[in-house]
This record gives sequence, C-alpha cells and structure tokens, in this order.
Amino acid sequence: MSRKIVPLSPEEIKKMKAACRLAARSLEHVGSFVRAGVTTNELDQIVHDYNLTHGAKPATLGYHGYPKSCCTSINEVVCHGLPDETVLKDGDIINVDVTSLLDGFFGDCSATFFVGEVSDAARDLVEVARLARDKGIEEVRPGALTGDIGFATDKFVSRRGYSTVKEIGGHGIGRTFHDEPFVPAFGKKGRGELLVPWHCITVEPMVNQGVAAFVEFEIPNSSIKYYKTSDNKLSAQFEHTVLITDTGHEILTLP
Repeated sequence: MSRKIVPLSPEEIKKMKAACRLAARSLEHVGSFVRAGVTTNELDQIVHDYNLTHGAKPATLGYHGYPKSCCTSINEVVCHGLPDETVLKDGDIINVDVTSLLDGFFGDCSATFFVGEVSDAARDLVEVARLARDKGIEEVRPGALTGDIGFATDKFVSRRGYSTVKEIGGHGIGRTFHDEPFVPAFGKKGRGELLVPWHCITVEPMVNQGVAAFVEFEIPNSSIKYYKTSDNKLSAQFEHTVLITDTGHEILTLP
C-alpha cells in the first residue's frame, strides 16, 4: 500500500452515499436513452445535464484533460471510450461509465447496455460481465484482500470461456476519484492489499470475448487513454462503488 487509507467518518459516509445514489440514478437515466440512432455525444450531454440539474458535477469532465462528462465504450472498446458523433446502431453493446462529484465526494458506476437486438454471443458476454462484478463484490469484507476479489472474478469469467483484463481494474474512491487500493479482476486468494472498514472501493471487472490483451489509444490534450481489444472482439463491463463495513459490505451505487 503506497499510502495510509483514512476511513470515512459517519458524516462523510452519508455524503458518499448521496453521491453514489446520484451517480446510479444518472446511469439509469442515460440508459433509458440508449437506442439505435442516438450519438454518444447526445448520451454525454444527458449525463452532463442530469448531474448539473441535481447539484453535482460530472467528475470525468476536465479530469486529467478528459473532455467529456462520461465514458462511452462501444463493442470492442474496453474502457474510457470518448463520446463523439458516433451513431449507435442496432446490435451494438455500449458501456456507459458515470462518476458524480457531489459535496466533495465521488460516486462511480457503469453498466453495459444493449442497442436494439443483439446477438446471443453479445448477450452472454454482457451477462457474464455483470455476474463477474457481483462475484467480486461477494468477497468484499473487512480483513479480506484485493486478490480475493480478483480470484473470484477471474475464476468465474475463465470458466465461462472469457478473459479478464489484467492491467486495468477497480480502485479506492471517496474524497478523491481514484485512491488506493488497486482492485484487480484477477489474483490469488490471500494476496494483495487489505480491505479497510469504512473505506470505499469500486469493483469493475472488464471482460473480453477473446484474449485479454488490448491496444492503447491517445485522447487529444489528455493523459487519459482509451483501450480496444487487440483482436477486435467484444468487451463488456459493470461497476459498483462498494462500502466496506465492519461486518461485510454495502453497495452504494444502487438507484
């Protein structure tokens, strides 16, 4: 662990819960607009307006130069896809990643949506990604280690015939957008960093249809990169922000 984790106070937990509820509702709201013919820029504007209307800021906007209010990752894009004039088409899958900054605290969540009628293969991948997130969350408790989360997600994903992205994963979150610890989607039981009570993490395994490898792309005027699968096969992801309690965990990014 590179630096000491400071647990949240009861008052800070209330603020964190409010930020996470807003993020979840923002994600649910934008998801209702996902359909063929919509551009990712239009989805981005919906997220932007929803956050501002509810007294929050979309945390990605301006973060390390990132120019948009959410991330929209279509088909083979693993994460950090940049909203633009790309038009969604029937059969696409799209991950929308939303982070709300409210009263000094960050709530972070994402989901992968179907655009119209998708293939059975895409539907299965997306369901595995959702369940992989949930398998990881089941391991969250005080005294557990990040490797326990990664082991559970990777075991489930690999048994279903898919791959987990190794180099990108979840993270601590709360007073800052990205904090310790790194929460990988693979690992060994009993290894990794300790989960601290009254601290929050994100659990967000990225699941690839083919190989785990990806290719990195620059975003102009930003240190943030976006990534595509190296074999151009589909990738899917779901994410929750989770509070580690004194006895287990609480999922905060529920609408």
